[in-house]
Order: sequence, then structure tokens, then C-alpha cells
Amino acid sequence: MPYINIQVTDEGVTREQKQQLISGSTKLLQDILGKDPQTTFVVIEEVPTDNWGVAGERVTDIRARAAKK
Repeated sequence: MPYINIQVTDEGVTREQKQQLISGSTKLLQDILGKDPQTTFVVIEEVPTDNWGVAGERVTDIRARAAKK
């Protein structure tokens, strides 16, 4: 019973994109590992940019700095 957890920042991922992530990752496990899609669970978590850090900085600050350029 595979469980896939996809975490992305909460920056406007659409319903359609989420559906593509769910179906694509389910198909990947089916194709590569032979897993049954009926027992494959996919969870997408949207994380606020204040709670996501890269290179020692919050993504919120990185995005704000990039917007000023």
C-alpha cells in the first residue's frame, strides 16, 4: 500500500495541476514498481512560504527580494 506525500509551497498550484500530480505519481509507481493504483495513496500538502526555507532563508523573503529586481 504505497503512500506518496508531495509537499509544495502554497503559491497557486491549481486543481488541474494537483490532479496531474496525483495521477502521474500513481502511474509512476504502477509502471516502475508494479503497484496497484487502487491501493496507492497520494497526499499533497501546501506549505506556507513562511514555513519553507532554502539556503537558510524563508521562501517568503526570497520571493520578496526577487520581486524587487
